Amino acid sequence: MLRLKISQWPVLTMLLAALIISTSSVWVKLAELGPTVTGFYRMAIGGLLMLLWCLWQSRKLWYSWTYFKWLLLGAIFFAADLWLWHRSIHYIGPGLATVLGNVQVFFMTLFGYWFLKERISWKFFLGLTLTFCGLFLLVGMQWSTLSSQYQLGVVFGIATALAYTGFMLSLRHVQAQSHALSPMANLGVLSVVCGLILAVVAAFENQSFVIHNMTTLFSVIALGLFCQVVGWVLITRTMPSLPTSVVGLLLLLQPAMSMVWDVLFFQRPTGLIDILGLSFVLLGIYLATLRGKKRLSNKDSL
Repeated sequence: MLRLKISQWPVLTMLLAALIISTSSVWVKLAELGPTVTGFYRMAIGGLLMLLWCLWQSRKLWYSWTYFKWLLLGAIFFAADLWLWHRSIHYIGPGLATVLGNVQVFFMTLFGYWFLKERISWKFFLGLTLTFCGLFLLVGMQWSTLSSQYQLGVVFGIATALAYTGFMLSLRHVQAQSHALSPMANLGVLSVVCGLILAVVAAFENQSFVIHNMTTLFSVIALGLFCQVVGWVLITRTMPSLPTSVVGLLLLLQPAMSMVWDVLFFQRPTGLIDILGLSFVLLGIYLATLRGKKRLSNKDSL
């Protein structure tokens, strides 16, 4: 009988979490709802579940108005992230949209360099070069032949990375404060506020909130329960147990599997050039994350 060492469990847990989150773009596609409404259901379901968990554990859900303003800023960025990403998924497919969103690591590093005076290593520049080469192979070579909608989807995918950077920086600022709320409470409050923002935007866009069938219902539940709660809880709890390089490598399963799901479920045309381009992008992202994740510690756990 196969027995796993204790040290192997964090690796398996991280792989499971990345695999769970990789399905989020698939559920967005299968939900067959307006992109903004899909984001609302994900945030509302996930946020309420996290808040209920915090209440069950008697954790604080409020600190101060000044503190809440940072959560509100994070919620605005996250709402923009989902608004852009869900449209990118519909325009260019779950795989490429997720890969483009993951280039946020470069924006995070550049922010740290320009505003926090952090050093940038040669790995970052090598990773950036590889990523640009990979993106050129994925979409740049045939850019002039792509439809305007597909081109817009690529732009939305890159804009998603920018919005996600704003969300991460806001959340990091909040969690760096002493005597603050727990990370689970922070994310729960932020998710609910984000859901309310998306609900207002969806109503303004005249998108329907009606869940038409069981596929739609299961899709939004999967987004809220598994992708928003289970996946991220597993990741944040497991990160402190693994070396930085291992975490970065394992998390690359998420964009990689998103591309696999796109090919398997939505028949995305994929040739040797696409595979080579994806490999360059993933390797570039991995190199760029080697330094950043070293700052993670046990206080980042949910």
